[in-house]
Amino acid sequence: MKKPSPPELTRLLVAWTSGDAAALEKLSSAVYDELRHLARNYMRGERPGHTLQTTALVHEAFLRIIDWKNVEWKNRAHFFAVAAQMMRRILVDHARARRNLKRGGEWKQMTLAEAEFLSAKLPTDLVAIDDALRALEQVDRRKSQVVELRFFGGMTVEETAEVLKVSSDTVLNDWRLAKSWLLRELDPEKSEE
Repeated sequence: MKKPSPPELTRLLVAWTSGDAAALEKLSSAVYDELRHLARNYMRGERPGHTLQTTALVHEAFLRIIDWKNVEWKNRAHFFAVAAQMMRRILVDHARARRNLKRGGEWKQMTLAEAEFLSAKLPTDLVAIDDALRALEQVDRRKSQVVELRFFGGMTVEETAEVLKVSSDTVLNDWRLAKSWLLRELDPEKSEE
């Protein structure tokens, strides 16, 4: 199947929400490659030998999404934002479970700046990033959403603005402030306040 245009994808999402099983089948094949690309980006930041594979991450995220009822999909960007969030949750849950099993054995704390330029060989402390993002959400929900959509979802400034229904300038401002806030939160040598 050729890749559908954003309006076609939105039509498939709306049809699926309305109960059209054929639309779900078309949607699955239409978004699979993009979901794999998104999952591959997530998995690049994971430690070598991670027990969760890219395909499993895609399938688990998609299964969780299709189990949601009464979701009003706005557009392609909304769908991929939810998919990105779901993949992040799956990886964080997996990391928390592993951390609980290992009791912190191999974990290394790092800053968000380090995570952005992470090589595939270094493990990412997704739990620390998730905790910091949750703390940011308590302070400023929109800034937290901007980080989630841009950093984890790989969305552009324009796509993020579309999902959040704000201007691109607002997204850029929120992005800059949120990164600064998270860098401070993730800095292992920050002073106790």
